[in-house]
Amino acid sequence: MKKILLPIILISSYFAAQAPVGYYDGTSGLSGYALKSKLHDIISEKNINWHYGDLPDFYNQTDLDKYYDHGSENTTLLLDIYSEIPTGPDAYEYTSAQIIGSAGAEGAGWNREHMMPQSTFYSNYPMYSDLFYVVPTDAKINQLRSNYPYGMVGSTIYYTFTNSSRIGNCAIPGVAYTGRVYEPIDEFKGDVARSLLYFAVRYQGKLDTFNFNNNTNPASDTNPLDGTEERAYDPAYIAMLLQWHQQDPVSQREIDRNNAVYALQKNRNPFIDNPSWVNAIWNQTPDTVVPQSPSNLTVTQNSAYFTTVSWSPSASTDVIGYKIYQDGNLVGATGNTTFTVDHLSPSTTYNFTVKAYDNGYLLSSDSNTASATTLASDMYAKDLYISKYLEGSSNNKALEITNKTGHAVNLNNYRLSIQFPSGSNYYFPAPYELEGIIQNNETFVILNPNANFSCYTTSQAKFATAAPQLTFSGSQYLELRYKSSTVDALGVTSTNNSSALANVSLYRKANISQPTATFNSNEWDSYPSDYCQSLGTLSTSDLTSSVSAFRMYPNPVQDQIFIDGKTENIQSAQIIDFSGKQVYSEKQPFRNKKSISVQNLVPGSYLLKIDDKVYQFIKK
Repeated sequence: MKKILLPIILISSYFAAQAPVGYYDGTSGLSGYALKSKLHDIISEKNINWHYGDLPDFYNQTDLDKYYDHGSENTTLLLDIYSEIPTGPDAYEYTSAQIIGSAGAEGAGWNREHMMPQSTFYSNYPMYSDLFYVVPTDAKINQLRSNYPYGMVGSTIYYTFTNSSRIGNCAIPGVAYTGRVYEPIDEFKGDVARSLLYFAVRYQGKLDTFNFNNNTNPASDTNPLDGTEERAYDPAYIAMLLQWHQQDPVSQREIDRNNAVYALQKNRNPFIDNPSWVNAIWNQTPDTVVPQSPSNLTVTQNSAYFTTVSWSPSASTDVIGYKIYQDGNLVGATGNTTFTVDHLSPSTTYNFTVKAYDNGYLLSSDSNTASATTLASDMYAKDLYISKYLEGSSNNKALEITNKTGHAVNLNNYRLSIQFPSGSNYYFPAPYELEGIIQNNETFVILNPNANFSCYTTSQAKFATAAPQLTFSGSQYLELRYKSSTVDALGVTSTNNSSALANVSLYRKANISQPTATFNSNEWDSYPSDYCQSLGTLSTSDLTSSVSAFRMYPNPVQDQIFIDGKTENIQSAQIIDFSGKQVYSEKQPFRNKKSISVQNLVPGSYLLKIDDKVYQFIKK
């Protein structure tokens, strides 16, 4: 007898109970995009990202049809939302073994379908293998859907499939796109909507780097993403997703799948756990009033490769963020009132402005302009660098990356790339993208989730991925990139690197604190395979050099800066203003005293350089 999958309509506390206790801590009282940002932080932390090739086996845990035709815990047949017929026998069914590459007709086999087309994110990891929206579907329907969006079909029908899902011209109210869309049957419209909304939350911070809807001809745009990080989708498309979410509530199948994916990936779809969050985030009515400008933009820290600016917030209450411009070009956005612009050039003058934007994405006028001339040099690393490389037995693969740049670094534009041989040639598969914030003097580990190191576990790693970049065997060239530029490299391109990188643990020497795009084995200490001491922590020498050897006080200062510590061997002291100009210099400044007079300095922010250490202070 057919077992019908009944929707479960329960209060939100029931759904929250599906998640581990404390999983959604910090969400209470939040709504709108503040709630979305908090959920992003929760579901993006400590994920396990599997290889695309791992998914077919995982579908035996996440996507078996226990709900319709068979209703048995022992079934081996997959649930395919593109071909499932809820009210009668399915036209065809598959086991996970029946995966194929392509098909000439329905029913020939299945393959992996990206509900958010992989062209959106250029097939990059971790997006490429995220189980929450990569699902098993009939191969032929998958092919015909191509990269068309989900949507409401109009009067022109191109294909109608055996379960009545169809491809036709777009008829989503308010959407300019008139090309083809795929419309699933009503039974699974909520499933699709919640999967796409999960995508918008999980990858917030990266959405404006994806292939979003920015074509000059909206009728030809197939991607409903609109380049906004908070809203994510075109408002009319959001309206359709909210409608589908309401008309097809969360089912037991979705709850079970959410729990099964959590067991594998260690994150959850929050809209299955708490369906009310969909409206709490996206059911907003923005005003049409342009927000007021931020003010008092100032440079609060200046260095050779970065500048930090701060400002007073806009007085408008619906502001959700600020866009930062460098010489008129957009360089970033933040929800805070401070931002570090990095990857600058030494001894170069830059002009910065900031605009506020509200939840309707209206932009304020520019703030005042703040100018800064970067220093000729400083004590910091110019970028992140790879500090440890572990190529051990079996899946014991790990990389450690360190930040000594002098500021927190947003990882969203960083990626790992690896080069593989192909016959007599070499190629780079799609990269693995990093994300989140790494603090100054912080180090983090990227680990293969199948690793079995004696001194380090998956739960300790910031990133765990089985993407190609963490499947190296020691012969491959590997690099850390910022956007498309090489930051730090291991090995030599287009060659076999086994002599330098196979069966070895490499630790960057303590005196090396700068990345290099050309690998130099002399910068590394070599240890045996599977050696992993001090992985994920700065070394003793690193900690010693990163912690101030002196105490400077008071700060802010009125007339005198006092220094505590072993000052007798200090050779020089300099005070530099934030334009890079030296305003004070003294040799052996503490030979007969413990202070430096600053009473003649103009009030403002300065840098005190004591030998090779730099301290920031404010003159009242």
